[in-house]
Amino acid sequence: MLSIGKEFANEMIAHSQEDDPNECCGILSGDDETIKKLYRITNSTPSPFRYQMDPQDFLNAMQDGDNNGWDMLAFYHSHTHSPAYPSQTDVRMALESWMLDVYYVLVSLENKDEPQIRAFHIDEEGEITEEEYQVV
Repeated sequence: MLSIGKEFANEMIAHSQEDDPNECCGILSGDDETIKKLYRITNSTPSPFRYQMDPQDFLNAMQDGDNNGWDMLAFYHSHTHSPAYPSQTDVRMALESWMLDVYYVLVSLENKDEPQIRAFHIDEEGEITEEEYQVV
């Protein structure tokens, strides 16, 4: 089960709120399913409906994670006006990237007073499975 420190959960929510009305995105890295570092990644196509991770930010995060012996455990992004559930665009992007062995963590700002975080896996058939996670 994915273990997310409270500081990382709060940081994802803060990042989502700061970039609102556009979607934000980032990477969660660590080991043994425990998040050790959150990397904010610039959304290179700012939009309320999609995100595209900046290639240089992505590379920098991957190199830092490698240097620390961490695995990329999850991608996170926000949905500013819809539930924390992968959209058709999210599924298409996951399938096109072949990044199917990571969690997809979504932060919904649909209810601005009560942001919601949910985690999922997307398989090679495009099937979405909600995954349990814990905030510690």
